[in-house]
Amino acid sequence: MTHTAEIISVGTELLLGNIANTDARDISQMLSELGINVYYHTVVGDNPERLKAAVAVAKTRADILITTGGLGPTCDDLTKQTLAEAFGKKLIFDEREAREIRDYFANRLHSHQMTDNNYQQALLPEGCTVFHNDCGTAPGCAFEADGVRVLMLPGPPRECVPMFRACAMPYLRKLSDLELRSHNIHIFGLGESFVEDKLRETMLRLQNPTLAPYAKSGEVRLRVTARARTDEEAERLMAPVIAEVREKIGSCIYGIDTDTLENTVFQLLKEKNVTLAAAESCTGGLVSKRMTDLPGASEVYLGGAVTYAPASKTALLGVPADMIEHDGVVSPSVAEAMAQGVRARFESDLGIGITGIAGPGTDELGTPVGTVFVSLATHRAAYTRHLHLGHDRDRVRTAAANHALDMVRRFLTGLDVESWES
Repeated sequence: MTHTAEIISVGTELLLGNIANTDARDISQMLSELGINVYYHTVVGDNPERLKAAVAVAKTRADILITTGGLGPTCDDLTKQTLAEAFGKKLIFDEREAREIRDYFANRLHSHQMTDNNYQQALLPEGCTVFHNDCGTAPGCAFEADGVRVLMLPGPPRECVPMFRACAMPYLRKLSDLELRSHNIHIFGLGESFVEDKLRETMLRLQNPTLAPYAKSGEVRLRVTARARTDEEAERLMAPVIAEVREKIGSCIYGIDTDTLENTVFQLLKEKNVTLAAAESCTGGLVSKRMTDLPGASEVYLGGAVTYAPASKTALLGVPADMIEHDGVVSPSVAEAMAQGVRARFESDLGIGITGIAGPGTDELGTPVGTVFVSLATHRAAYTRHLHLGHDRDRVRTAAANHALDMVRRFLTGLDVESWES
């Protein structure tokens, strides 16, 4: 049986935009691991009548209702009371959870000044399955009524997500004998519409497994999903689909189930025992940040230089001043000289050089905004891409860094470095 869930996030602060609703995102991702469909996210303020109305609607379109927030000790934490009333459940005082709350204050918060209002967190719907909170004081719970299953979770993400994994997922897993498994295929160099056009017939034909595209900043992700009784069966279903995608998309696939493009580059550098350094202008150190965000990156990433002003390119990287004057600071020759210069400065195997106009204005030569040159230097040659990346400053910087990393990936895998399409 296929189950459908609706997530109801409770909290006026969510409606006001004071905090981002990451709980709904994280729970949706975890539900997908269980093969449970999520068709709706609802956000409602700390108002009992509006919460009751939201629950009434959710019951008509989902058989699993999951609420987050409103389980705490304050007067606006009314989720349990409201849902208990909506489903005709009495609230019963749970002595064990009350003791856990006292112990949390004494042993975790080192406080003996627990106020009585904290005990309202130990009021739980009769007959419910209790979800103990190892990261806070508000327990969650689950019960069945009116043909639906109701799960209530605390709002703070540091409490909600661990509780969902430790308690809610085992509870929900018992509802079905089917497992949902997915693989994410990561693509750089092709737009979402191009990828969709290449794979449209396949996407329309498939039912189990399914294939769906998701656009990310500067790249495309394809998700292959299969529902089966075992992991092995799911993998058998997905294997021919992944093979078909590889055949049609080709070298623009930079990884499967990898976190990021930089992680793929990091793994390749380690595998090949190759070191890298980067000289950046318009990207302002973005390549260095993304590489050094990875634990252990110092094994292969030796360092970077942000040479924003023309004089710094000459002083730190040895880019000839007459080259800058003659060719312009945004030029293929300067990008190559930056790549060669940073490679020599850090004594790395590979060097990246990035120079361009991220905007909002042009340079003194009138170079169009979005013009970027990215160069990769090796001990034998240099490769350069001439890019036109639009007018949005953040997009230009992100895309330029992506291209730099993609060039490293292509070099290390024996592909055409200067091309970025199959």
